[in-house]
Amino acid sequence: MKRILDWTIPYLKEHGSETPRLDAEVLLAFARKCPRIRLYTDYDQPLTNQQRSVMRDLVRRRANAEPVAYLVGHREFFSLDFEVGPGVFIPRPDTELLVMATLDAIQEIESPHVLELCSGSGCIPVSIAKNHATVQVTAIEREPIPFAFSQKNIKKHGVDQRVELIQGNLFEAVPKGRRFHVVVSNPPYVLSSVIPTLQADVRDHEPIAALDGGADGLDAIRHLVEQSPKHLHPGGWLMFELDPTIADASAALLKQHGYQQVEIKTDLAGEPRIAVGRVEGGERRVE
Repeated sequence: MKRILDWTIPYLKEHGSETPRLDAEVLLAFARKCPRIRLYTDYDQPLTNQQRSVMRDLVRRRANAEPVAYLVGHREFFSLDFEVGPGVFIPRPDTELLVMATLDAIQEIESPHVLELCSGSGCIPVSIAKNHATVQVTAIEREPIPFAFSQKNIKKHGVDQRVELIQGNLFEAVPKGRRFHVVVSNPPYVLSSVIPTLQADVRDHEPIAALDGGADGLDAIRHLVEQSPKHLHPGGWLMFELDPTIADASAALLKQHGYQQVEIKTDLAGEPRIAVGRVEGGERRVE
């Protein structure tokens, strides 16, 4: 195995991987059908012919910029394992901040209701439900492939009694008259002009509809800001992920529409990542 890794790591680096060692180890563990930690204890173990064949194919595909998460069929998010594949946006660590902000907003509510839009793999609604015993989540996803992955992941994690998944377009799909304590979303927010400059594994393989936020990155965000008050309880929160370059514009948009306690939260790298705003009727801030 050492020889395989010693060859694979520089090869993937030459082909554009920013995390060649991690990629090589994840792919090798998948080829061996073992936990990644076993690679260190079995370092001198040879691969079978079948394992070598699988590994060669995985490395070839990764060198052609296929995302590792698609190759192995899953991705960890908020310490949970989610099934993913071509056609569904791959969960990112930055989005965990959105889950934490939602959980903080509902921690003192006895039976909170959360609306989650642009559900994708289902990582956000599932993570919220797994970490709050009484929350009810309504999750909306328009596209059929992500919708199917959301269904799988909701059932896989046993939260199908508390996460209602609806196929439809944003607020149009929300059951009439239903109100929520939080509206949360990881919407498309990448500027259209930036899409061609993204890394090949993102640009050429992940769904563009989950990325493209229009000319200024605010197309979906404007809709969220304008429509959320109609669906929130008094004092309810809107929170969404954003690109650092549109943080100021997003905060200004929230304030223009009368939101209170508007705040931009930063990620672990200190970059603006989450916008938070509250409709009239509440006092406590989200930590």
